[in-house]
Amino acid sequence: MKHPLEDDQYCFVCGDNNPAGLHLRFFIHEGKVFTEFIPKKIHQGYKDIIHGGLISTILDEAMVKAALMQGLPVVTAEMTVRFRNPLLVGEKAIVEATMLRTNRKIIEATATIKKTDETVIAEGTAKLLRQD
Repeated sequence: MKHPLEDDQYCFVCGDNNPAGLHLRFFIHEGKVFTEFIPKKIHQGYKDIIHGGLISTILDEAMVKAALMQGLPVVTAEMTVRFRNPLLVGEKAIVEATMLRTNRKIIEATATIKKTDETVIAEGTAKLLRQD
């Protein structure tokens, strides 16, 4: 049984009402979704290095937003993340996500987090299960 997808603005990544959330703002341009993130000390794993789970969470949200912002409600069915370089406390990160392929049930998406100098922090791919 599917659980209804409702937005009560408490999403950890983008919800305005979540006091512990990241409050990221996503924008779409020509089918690609973008956001920026400047991590704080509270987001670290090892000293001054941003936790990989948080980076994965942001990649996940960006890929879901790539579908949602084009009218396709989805949930993540499978996700793979490849970490390339660390993101440090206070470094600005730019996130970009896009849908690669769609069919009746599954949307394949990809996302990348880079530093402002284009250094890749992490890349993700996902299979998103359509809920429409």
